[in-house]
Amino acid sequence: MSTITLKSASRHEATYISNIFIDDYMPEANGEFVKVYLYLLRTLSDAPVSFSLEETADRLLCTERDILRALKYWARQDLLSLDFTKDRTLQGITLCVPRKRSAGAPDTPSTATEQKPTVKPAPLTPERVKELKQNEEISQLLYIAEQYLGRPLTATDVQKILFFYDGLDFSADLIEYLIEYCVSRNHRSIRYIETVALAWAGEGISSVAEAKKANARYRRDYYTILKAMGITNRSPVETEITLMDTWLKTYGFSLEIIQEACTRTVLQTGQASFQYTDKILEGWKKKQVKSLNDIQALDAEHQKRRKEKKPAKQASSSPNRFNNFQQREYDFEEYEKRLLNH
Repeated sequence: MSTITLKSASRHEATYISNIFIDDYMPEANGEFVKVYLYLLRTLSDAPVSFSLEETADRLLCTERDILRALKYWARQDLLSLDFTKDRTLQGITLCVPRKRSAGAPDTPSTATEQKPTVKPAPLTPERVKELKQNEEISQLLYIAEQYLGRPLTATDVQKILFFYDGLDFSADLIEYLIEYCVSRNHRSIRYIETVALAWAGEGISSVAEAKKANARYRRDYYTILKAMGITNRSPVETEITLMDTWLKTYGFSLEIIQEACTRTVLQTGQASFQYTDKILEGWKKKQVKSLNDIQALDAEHQKRRKEKKPAKQASSSPNRFNNFQQREYDFEEYEKRLLNH
């Protein structure tokens, strides 16, 4: 039974759990992944020490593949680093110090594409590709993928699918469902499929049941967003779903932030414009908005700049019964132009 060496930069007589981990990392993680991380911390209280995937799996009542999947998840979160041999056998684990996630800090690798990628999909070696293709389960998976995509797989397609299996630790069933899910929404691009796979990995999704649950949640979110746009009598169309997926999965925005952007869109344009909302959210993404407080801070900063410039407005010379109403100084159109141009 092979052993894996654990190392840590610090030693503790008791198991120490960082508040940063509890506040910023634990809420988003799969419960099984949290269990593995806590067990690692406990084991490291007597570091350096050796342990095996088999022993850990027995102790936590799960499989070795579950343990490895959890370790790779935390590696994507930069909470630990993994050392593999040339034949891709895990031989070392080093825990890293949790870093605070804040609105002004660089994005953490919890979501795909526009944020820091959850995983860098390094190409598999030809030897590893050959080895995986000899696996009957993988061979069947590649055949099924061809049927779903309706074309022969390219070398890139094969690399990506094998990466889902070997790099993300997705099961063959989960990969099959991943491809089926994307194709059912008229997306046959391997790049799009990879984006969804990375998003699932970032959420800790490791089974078909979890993926279906997440997709059901997103479907509920779609109708919440439509309602915020004032749309209540129809289902979302494909182009709208694509944009909403970008806001929810790629940008990682909460529903309350998206709803705020929808509200501003309707107030400014007088209609449900998904393109206009997308521009607002794209601007907020560039400004590293994480919460409604961040949006309020941007609003306050904008108003401060306006006052510093020359906010004098010429009073209307013609009498008007609305003149007694105190007008808002907030020029939303100007703010949006500034936001979208920076």
